Amino acid sequence: MKHAVYVDGQEGTTGLRIHDYLAGRGDIELLRIDPERRKDPAERARLLNAADVAFLCLPDAASREAAAMVTNPATCLIDASTAHRTAAGWVYGLPELAAGQRERLRSAKRIANPGCHATAFILLLRPLVDAGLLPAEAAVSATSITGYSGGGKSMIAQYEAGGDAKLTSPRPYALGLAHKHLPEMMAHTGLTTRPVFMPVVANFLKGLAVTVPLHLGQLRAGARAEDLHVAYERHYQGERFVRVMPLNDGPTLEGGFFDVQGCNDSNRVDLFVFAQGEQALLMARLDNLGKGASGAAVQCMNLHLGLDEGLGL
Repeated sequence: MKHAVYVDGQEGTTGLRIHDYLAGRGDIELLRIDPERRKDPAERARLLNAADVAFLCLPDAASREAAAMVTNPATCLIDASTAHRTAAGWVYGLPELAAGQRERLRSAKRIANPGCHATAFILLLRPLVDAGLLPAEAAVSATSITGYSGGGKSMIAQYEAGGDAKLTSPRPYALGLAHKHLPEMMAHTGLTTRPVFMPVVANFLKGLAVTVPLHLGQLRAGARAEDLHVAYERHYQGERFVRVMPLNDGPTLEGGFFDVQGCNDSNRVDLFVFAQGEQALLMARLDNLGKGASGAAVQCMNLHLGLDEGLGL
């Protein structure tokens, strides 16, 4: 039996990538809207309620509107927007978050897909808070460098048109210190102090790396860099999509530079700890269009439907 799947907002970057993941699968029937009726609320509602799983690849307000259209209790919504990532009644779509998260996703009918920066940040810090190594009230900072596809179709077009010298160098943004991923970054790590977070967009299509610098004095008394690494290994033991790299990873240090695009075209996240003396750098990289967006959404769909979690990924 095929599972009926509808992507509301299928013309956007995330929606197109979800279609790419699903188009060749024999177990999926993709429901498609007539382009001329793309903004017809009645037709959208019909397709949303006809789906076993519906992906919302829309701006926040439109996602809330679409969710309100669903009256079929059997339809599972997976929302790729920011709208529901800390909302009551919605399960956060990060299977590797903590024990029991997969079971919650299997039974959920409302799943909020994580943000790309947030995924990397949470995977770095949640194990440390859970292990008692990093106090929940700790003041931390993070920098994230990402490819321009994270800005959607308009930013992709801007970069690929060329001719603008400002786009040739990295561009820090969210300088108002109110990036939209911050609420989920706090809610799903357990941190009670808002992180200082600076994202940077650069002149490459995809790939993302979040870096969290730490003084070991911020950790539980007596904690060492080795303890951070052990916490990751324990938390992610057996996870197929999270790879804990060796402490002070030799090939990376020998090369002298960090490869932000090292997880591209995969649904994998690589975690690193680099340490020297009383300082450490925690780093996580992923494909912002894969595990950072569409791949994560398909992973959650597979889980919810009782399929192999990595099917098609």
